[in-house]
Amino acid sequence: MITFEEFSKVEIKAGKILSAEKIPDTDKLLKLMVDFAEKVEIKSEDGTITFQLKTRQIVSGIALYFPDPQVLVGKTCMFVTNLEPRVIKGHESNGMLFAVSTTEGAFSLLEPASSIPPGTMAK
Repeated sequence: MITFEEFSKVEIKAGKILSAEKIPDTDKLLKLMVDFAEKVEIKSEDGTITFQLKTRQIVSGIALYFPDPQVLVGKTCMFVTNLEPRVIKGHESNGMLFAVSTTEGAFSLLEPASSIPPGTMAK
């Protein structure tokens, strides 16, 4: 058991999968590029400030459920976004995808309603 205070530290956000590809020489891993509606400020030499979409790379062990990773592109799913980065098979992962599975092989991503935009925090 954990306290409510400990649980409240977990940041859970909706993220839109922009790309998905199998990591070579692995059976289970996919590399996902995910939009969490985070923007990064870019300052040019002349002082002009622009904002650019910042995507995050997430490595997830779901490849067995998605023989064609492209079916994930465009899906909005729920992710833990405040985990320390972790290197998995040489690829940095900056979050964790939420999914459920059974011992019988049933599997599901946790997907919010289509009206929920990327970056929305779970409550």
